[in-house]
Amino acid sequence: MANKMREIKLDKVVLNIGGVADKLDKGIILLETISGKKAIKVKATKRIPTWSVRPGLEVGTKVTLRGKDALNMVKKLLPAIDNTLKEKQIQDNCFSFGIHEYIEIPGVEYIREVGIMGFEVTIVFSRAGKSVEKKKVKRGKSRRLIVTRKEIEDYLVTKFNTEILRKQKKIMEDEE
Repeated sequence: MANKMREIKLDKVVLNIGGVADKLDKGIILLETISGKKAIKVKATKRIPTWSVRPGLEVGTKVTLRGKDALNMVKKLLPAIDNTLKEKQIQDNCFSFGIHEYIEIPGVEYIREVGIMGFEVTIVFSRAGKSVEKKKVKRGKSRRLIVTRKEIEDYLVTKFNTEILRKQKKIMEDEE
């Protein structure tokens, strides 16, 4: 019998689009259409003069999904990238990928007021007991709570039939 405390679970799915002014408004429409939830605007916290970014400037939009909505969203979005992920897209506790054009998602129609636009997807995993790190009193931190890359890869292969592309090692040209 497996230890229930070691099981990994899908914590949340975050969809986000960066942009200002007109692109921000189109991004909000797109994310709300795809997710069915209300999108929020993200404000800059730092000043970056070369990009004309100042604190308080709205620089993007995002939607966070949890529970069954998150699981359904993953099932909906992975076919848009042909159920393949590169090894470098997977980190401890999460993995991320981008969708270049939202019309690549099966079942999503073209939205005239948005045009062609892409967005980023981040999927976060956790274990039972992860809330111990978040609380204010008697906070704990443990390496055992981290969901490793290997565990995420195994989860994706078994649950979603995802292919993980490994980086090929260079073959010496001298041998030829």
